Amino acid sequence: MKKMSLFALLLLVIRRDLLLAMRRRADVLTTLVFFVMVVSLFPLGVGPEMDMLRKMASGVVWVAALLASMLSLTRLFAADYADGTLEQMLIAPQSLSVLVLGKMVAHWMVSGLPLVLIAPVLGLQFDMAPPALAVLVAGLLLGTPVLSMLGAVGAALTLGLRGGGVLVSLLVLPLCIPVLIFGAGAVEAVNSGLNPAANLELLGAISVLALVFTPWVTAQALRISME
Repeated sequence: MKKMSLFALLLLVIRRDLLLAMRRRADVLTTLVFFVMVVSLFPLGVGPEMDMLRKMASGVVWVAALLASMLSLTRLFAADYADGTLEQMLIAPQSLSVLVLGKMVAHWMVSGLPLVLIAPVLGLQFDMAPPALAVLVAGLLLGTPVLSMLGAVGAALTLGLRGGGVLVSLLVLPLCIPVLIFGAGAVEAVNSGLNPAANLELLGAISVLALVFTPWVTAQALRISME
């Protein structure tokens, strides 16, 4: 029963945050439009040389996804902090880590999942082959949740601070470098005729570690920030 109640609580938090996000569609679209614009500008600036575009495709998409995910991190806990909901979460009898995990999942569904879905279309601008596109999508599915989870830690640590958006980027970007390297490396392996499984497995391992530790770390960071 306890597991079911925690799962129901997780679903409730996800549903709540998704409903709130749908009321602020402009914020959701800002992330997606930024991602599309950044990725689309590179072919225009580099030129029509397909070999060069194919080589840089994975790096461009991953860097754009990382930067786009940074845009919405400051809003992850800001609204709950402003209206007092966060204080209620801290004193609630339910596990704060589960509440935080629900907000992480909702954040990924709003800011990360749309990037994954539109990435194959943007990859066509770089003349990416179908196998490379498949690996790109698989890598983004494994890696973008890590961006949301690590971002939640940074957002919790900088909650209520002036200039928190800049601080979040300074804290989170270095931690996301391994995700960027392995995600782009998986596509490069396909382009080189190698097996991308090692890079994808490392991404999966990072995702599991983040899933295990970041909700608890974020919960402790929120308690520190609210003191």
